[in-house]
Amino acid sequence: MNDLSFEESLEMLEEIVNKLENGDVPLDEAIDEFNNAMQLVKNCNDKLSSAEESIAKIVKENGDLIDFNVNE
Repeated sequence: MNDLSFEESLEMLEEIVNKLENGDVPLDEAIDEFNNAMQLVKNCNDKLSSAEESIAKIVKENGDLIDFNVNE
């Protein structure tokens, strides 16, 4: 599942949620689907964290990368 894009993972996650919300899934299958959903959530979180780290960098004029910090 790690090779899925963020959008693919999110779409599969939505399908699982809809399936489980209908309530006509046998318990064993529901548990399997829940475990699959947790893996998809982890995949989405990993991709978001990676994107956040990339965005938090600023490229200086000399090409160096520095961390971007917002002072509130």
